[in-house]
Order: sequence, then C-alpha cells, then structure tokens
Amino acid sequence: MKKLILLTLALAMMFSCSYGGNNEKDDLVSYLSSRVNALNSTGDLEQMLTRAGERKLVLMGEASHGTREYYAWRDSLSRRLIADHGFNFIAVEGDWASLYELNRYVKDMPGAASSAREVLEQLDRWPQWMWGNEQVVALAEWLRSHNDNLPMEEKAGFYGKDVYDEWRSKDAVLDFVRKHDTDTYETAKDYLDCFAPYDGDSWNYAQDVIRTGEDCTSETSALVELIRESRDRLDQADDYAYFYALQNALVIKHAEKFYRKSATRRDASAWNARVSYMDQTVNNLLEWYGEDSQGIVWAHNTHIGDARFTEMQNRGQKNIGQLTRVDHGPESVFLIGFGTYEGTVKAGSEWDSPRQKMTIPEARHHSIERVFKDTGMEQLFIIFDDEDRTHDLFMEPIGNRAVGVVYNPRNDMHQFVMTIVPLRYDAFIFFRETEALDPIHP
Repeated sequence: MKKLILLTLALAMMFSCSYGGNNEKDDLVSYLSSRVNALNSTGDLEQMLTRAGERKLVLMGEASHGTREYYAWRDSLSRRLIADHGFNFIAVEGDWASLYELNRYVKDMPGAASSAREVLEQLDRWPQWMWGNEQVVALAEWLRSHNDNLPMEEKAGFYGKDVYDEWRSKDAVLDFVRKHDTDTYETAKDYLDCFAPYDGDSWNYAQDVIRTGEDCTSETSALVELIRESRDRLDQADDYAYFYALQNALVIKHAEKFYRKSATRRDASAWNARVSYMDQTVNNLLEWYGEDSQGIVWAHNTHIGDARFTEMQNRGQKNIGQLTRVDHGPESVFLIGFGTYEGTVKAGSEWDSPRQKMTIPEARHHSIERVFKDTGMEQLFIIFDDEDRTHDLFMEPIGNRAVGVVYNPRNDMHQFVMTIVPLRYDAFIFFRETEALDPIHP
C-alpha cells in the first residue's frame, strides 16, 4: 500500500493535476462533510490528543507566521501533551540563542529573567512578532507554572531550532569557553576570526565567498569539533551550559552553510541546509531528554507537512515533516496542519519592513481551504485514515495556502502549494476566518 501511494504521488506530481470542474469539487465537499468534525473547544480534540500523545514527535504547523488562532490552538494542544502525556519540550521555528533565555525562564534556571514578557521584549531580530506576542507570553507563563514544582530534569523546555541569529551564537560560544578554559577560548576565537571582516553581516560574508572563492567552512566544522572534544577540559561547566554552547556552535556551522549556499547556488541547497539543522536540533533535544523523550515542534506548514507529498519535491526541497518520518518512522510522528479561508495577519511587505495588519483574501477556488469552507463549518478538524488516503478525489493534488513573514495580499493567488493533503499531514485544523496575532513590541 505504501509503495502504491508513493507511486500515485509521483505520477500525480509529474502532471499538473486538477479537478475536472465544479462537479468533482462538489463531490469532494460532500465526502469531507461526512468526515470532518466541528471544533469548539480543546475537548473536541480528545481523539487527536490520544493519538498524538502516543507519538515521539508531534509537529504542529501554521499557514502563516502572524495568525492568532494558530498560536492559541497550538498552545492548547501543547499544554495537554505536556501535562497529560509527559512531553518534554517545545522546539519552535525561532533562534536558538535568544529563545534559550525563555527556556531559562520557564525552568527557573540561574540568571533567568523575571517574566516571559521581559525575555520576549528583548527580541531584536526581525520579525519580532513571531515570538514576541501575547500568545507566546501566555504559553511561557503556563510552562513556568507547570514546571515550578518539578525537579529540573523533569521540567518542560522551550527552544528555538532555526539557523538565524548566528552572531549572537558566536558571542555565546566565546563567552562560554572564556569562562572555563583559556586555551580553548583562544582556539575558538581564532576560528571565529574568519568572520571578523563582515561585522555581523552574514550576507556580506556570502557575497565575499562569491567574489573570492574563500569561505569559513573548515573553521566552523573545527569549532564544533573543538567544543565536542573539550568537554573534559570544560569540566567545571554544568551539562546545561555545555549543551547550550555546543548547540550554538552547530548554529554557526549550519548558518555559514545556509548563507553560502543561498549566495552561490540556485537550487534547494540553502533550504535543505536550514532544514537539516532543524532536524538535527530536534534529534539533539530528544537525545538530551533521554531515550523515552517526546517532543513538540512548531513551524510553518511548509516545514512540518511532509514535502514528499507536495510540489516541493519537484524542486528538491525536503522538510522536517519528511525527515522526522524517515528518522523515526511514520508511526512515531504526528503531523498537524493548520489553515484558514480568510482573515487578517501580521506580516511585512518586504524583509525588515514595518509589520502591518494585512487582509487575507478568500482562498482560491482550487484549494483545500475553499473545500473546507464549503462544508459549512466555522471551525473543524479531521484526522486522516486509510479511507481518506485511498479516496480518488482526495488523493488529487490541491492548493494549500502558505503565507510567510513577507506577504502581499494582491499576490495571494500565488501563495498556494500543490498538496496531497491526507498524505502531507496526519490531521488538519481549519478556521473559516482568523485574526492577526497580538505583538508585544510597539
């Protein structure tokens, strides 16, 4: 059956398949109307929570980085998985170094801030609203309360798993080794001096690689090995500080590769370099928490929905949904997609531009969002099973909207990823209309 499904996907993606007309769309609406479930409260999701609670990893998506409902419902699901099923951590599509300060707070570690808001107000890398918002404040304060009566090794953590903010990671590595071993510090500094001419600008570094053909690849690899091999010399550092430093070294290594590939290649190499780091970080966290650990991942649908069942595969792009299914087996991973038909969102018109509250127009005709809307439910969810994965119409590629931190509503028709929905995800949560999230930065 699995081979048949993969063959069906391969053939479907070779051709630009689409429904023959309104009759087929209406047939799919009729089929799904009998399959979807109304969503009014977290209590409606008991079956989903039961299934997800048995998995090693639960990946929760979002169709944009600026929608209140996606954050709020992922929050609700995450609280239940942590409190009722013993999940150990949440890893989000954010920066390792800056969000580790939130991890310190929710675990009440030495030197932690006095509140989640204090941590998140210090975020200074665009787009601040992704994690500097009221929805994350609420989750972090709940985590702190949940953790307060637990021993340190049982406290649930909150981590970033992206390659960005690499210059903060460079400072963090040097600060760590400076405190513990002078020789290791001097060696690490020598490696990182490779980046000194670029004054905190990784794109400047990448452009220089194009001009000169010289890069810092060997230095970043050597830095990671240095930190790994220096554990005995750094014996005064506790395990938490060492783990944090080693992961910062990995950020530096993978960020260098991401920026270099972005500048020198015109294929999926840069995307996949970033994805590889995300996947490695999640696996490192599972290893850190122990053999029976369970983790929650928050990221965009384009990251958590298995790329093999989308047009992304035609571009050679992988994602963590795909890699975690391969790493751990599909029976150990649960992928939840999120989507909306229309609403508002926080985004920028271009990178580094002021955030705006933008209108998300009605979803285009040939999209899963339009189909779900036509079932007549305001909010719904569906857990996919073998019946969905053998239904002729539901196994046809269909558009699935993806809005980024940079967005132009006038181009919304081009924001849809062709997707075989019941294979890309294990479940989907849909809202007829959504609202922009609530940033804490003025």
